[in-house]
Amino acid sequence: MPKLSIIIPCYYNELNIPVTSQELILNEQFFPVDVSFEYIMVDDGSKDKTFEALITFKNQYPEKVTIVKLSGNFGSYNAIQAGMKYATGDCNVVITADLQDPPELMPKMYEYWTKGFKLVLANRESRDDPFFSKLLASLYQKLIKKHALPNIPDGGFDFCLFDKQLKDDVLAIREKNTNSLYLLIWLKYEYACIPYKRREREIGKSRWTLQKKMQLFIDSFISFSYAPLRFITISGILLGGISFIYALYVLFAKLTGYIEVAGWTTLMMVFLLVSSFQMLAIGIIGEYLWRNFEASRNRPAYVVDKVL
Repeated sequence: MPKLSIIIPCYYNELNIPVTSQELILNEQFFPVDVSFEYIMVDDGSKDKTFEALITFKNQYPEKVTIVKLSGNFGSYNAIQAGMKYATGDCNVVITADLQDPPELMPKMYEYWTKGFKLVLANRESRDDPFFSKLLASLYQKLIKKHALPNIPDGGFDFCLFDKQLKDDVLAIREKNTNSLYLLIWLKYEYACIPYKRREREIGKSRWTLQKKMQLFIDSFISFSYAPLRFITISGILLGGISFIYALYVLFAKLTGYIEVAGWTTLMMVFLLVSSFQMLAIGIIGEYLWRNFEASRNRPAYVVDKVL
C-alpha cells in the first residue's frame, strides 16, 4: 500500500486545526482505496492552544497523526524540514493549516505521482489577498524567477507533492536560512504543475508579517543567487569608470583653466555616493558571510521538544 505523508506546519492555528483536520480526513475518499495516510503536524512554537487542538486531532485518529512540537518558533520552512524528518510516506505533501490552499487538489497531485512525476507543484495563478500583499508577492516571485530560479513556475508555490527520494535529497543538504520548498526546484527534477486560485483566509489571523516576508526574500536570494554580488561588481566597475572620466575632466580643467571645476558641493556629492555604495556593498557581503558563519557553527535549524 502506498503511503502519503501530509506535512502541515502550524503556528497560532488553534481555530484552524479542527476545521482543517476534518477537511483532510474527508478528502481521503477521493484517493484510490489502497492509499494510506499519515499527518505530520508540526507546532512551530505557538503560544495559543494550537498544541491542544493537535492533541484532539491525534486522539481522534491515533494511528494517522504524528505531532512534532518544536521548542520555539523557528520559522515555517524549518518546521517543514522537521516534518520531512518524521514523515515515512512514499510521497509527501506540504500544505498550510489555514485552508488557503485547497486540499481537494491533492488527489490530482497524487495521480501525477503515480504517472512518474516525482514533484508536483500547485502554483498560485491568482490569490484573494490584500493589494499590498499581492504586490509584494508578485515582485518577490518575479525577482526570484529572473535572478535565482528561472525554472520556478509563475506565481510561486507553497503547496506541493514530492517523492520520498526528493525528501531525502533536501534533508541531506542540511541547509539553514533558506526556502526548503525551493530546494525541491533547485534539485532540477522534472515537475508537473497545477494552477489554482489561492483562497482568502477565513479563520484566524495570519502571522506572516512584513519582517518575515523580507527575511524570506533575503534568504531566498542569497541561498539561490549570486546576483547581489554581481550587482556590487558591476556597480563598482561603473563607478570606477565614472570616477576615471571625472578625474580626466578635473585634470584637463586644471591644466587649461578653460573650465571651472565645481568645488565643495561636487566633492560632497561624490563622497556621499561612494560612501553609500560602500556601506551597501559591505552589507550584502556581510549577509553572505553571516550565512557561511551560521553553516560553520553547525547548529540545528530547529529543536524538537517532543514527538507524539
